[in-house]
Amino acid sequence: MLFNSWEFIALLLLTMLFYFNVSEKFKTIVLFISSYVFYIFWRWDFALLMGAVSLINYFAAIRISQVDNQNSKKLWLSGAVILSLLPLIYFKYGNFLIANVNATLSAVGGHSQFNYLKVILPVGISFFTFQALSYALDVYYGRTKVETILLRFSTFVAFFPQLVAGPIERSSNLLQQLKTHQKFNRTSFIEGAKLFIWGLFKKVVIADRLALYVNKVYDSPELYGAPTLILATLFFAFQIYCDFSGYSDMAIATARMMGFKLMQNFNLPYFANSISEFWKRWHISLSTWFGDYLYIPLGGSRVVYLKWIRNIFIVFLVSGLWHGANWTFILWGGLHAMFYLIENWGDKLLKKMNLSSIKNTTWYKLFKIIVVFVGVCYAWIYFRATSINDALLITYKIFNHWDQSLYLGASSITFALSCGLIFMLVLVQLLQYAKICSLYFSKSKVPPLLSLVGYLSLLLGISLLGMSSQSFIYFQF
Repeated sequence: MLFNSWEFIALLLLTMLFYFNVSEKFKTIVLFISSYVFYIFWRWDFALLMGAVSLINYFAAIRISQVDNQNSKKLWLSGAVILSLLPLIYFKYGNFLIANVNATLSAVGGHSQFNYLKVILPVGISFFTFQALSYALDVYYGRTKVETILLRFSTFVAFFPQLVAGPIERSSNLLQQLKTHQKFNRTSFIEGAKLFIWGLFKKVVIADRLALYVNKVYDSPELYGAPTLILATLFFAFQIYCDFSGYSDMAIATARMMGFKLMQNFNLPYFANSISEFWKRWHISLSTWFGDYLYIPLGGSRVVYLKWIRNIFIVFLVSGLWHGANWTFILWGGLHAMFYLIENWGDKLLKKMNLSSIKNTTWYKLFKIIVVFVGVCYAWIYFRATSINDALLITYKIFNHWDQSLYLGASSITFALSCGLIFMLVLVQLLQYAKICSLYFSKSKVPPLLSLVGYLSLLLGISLLGMSSQSFIYFQF
């Protein structure tokens, strides 16, 4: 059930109708049923898997809170982590592991080969697994109190607005809100509706239209020269941003309409003037998850320098692996780790040369924004390419094949429309960056009448230019 479908709109309206009109003791039941109905639309048997992950972390957290011995706490936490990650490893990484084992056996002259698993990746498995695990980890670290009501905790894990592609919520935020039964608020509903429209526009008008060009070029990179490959990569940078941030906007907006406040997941990432800032602005819920539950437990920056470098690479490589069972994603993560370290060394060099003050100048910040964007776009090549060979071919052709003309897509009109939509997006984000237009329910300086015209224009654009054939990119993660 996609957000950009009438089935979802119907589910949302029915959920709100029941949620705001039943007595308080039934409100959580309404959310629980709606969330599982939403997921069952994908596969009913995978809903059982989500329920099992919920039960594992629910009971493990209770035992962690009950035992006094630290070793016993660690044992229960380890059990929760292992049992939660096993389905993720089996469904998402099983065939990847088998492929690498087979390749290794072939390289050393082995003749036996392992058969591949016949599995389908449960949609959103990485998201609901990490959300459930964060709760057990928070109970272990004493960051949150144990939840004794199974229905409420299961609803927290399965909360349908953000179930299949985040944001990855924490129990300190969403679970606490589920304890307070929300009442209909006209202002929250309007705020949510406006954000939903903007997110839907980014998805079905911008992202899905750019996908037509990107898919055509990246499916056969050997046919195109540098100008086309560079443009396709640039288009993909905006496609994946509009696709994923569009989903996050709609998830946050849906929850807002029902009175819940989810965490912000994107904050104008392409305006970041450093790689570290980029990851504070891009997929915020995941980057903070890895920071809290992987980077800090490894020692963070409190360790000796070589171990800190190790920690940076571990976090970024695991982040790459989280995105997909392919070496392209691991290399994508590795590139970001290298960029992060190069940036750190550059800052130290500026400090050593007594030039740190230059970092505060407008021109330097603008220069860094451009450099970071170029670096991120280069890394996107590995994220989007179907194989490392394709990624390397694209990189090679970008630097060597400028003799081929620019491919304009199916028609010059659709090409111009795609470029125009990117220009419009950047213009809106410049206004958001300047705090003129609203960003994540912030106050807007735009006159109400002009704002109304803007949202009506978005609705018109969705009806005339919207495309609904593309699923969300992050559903595969």
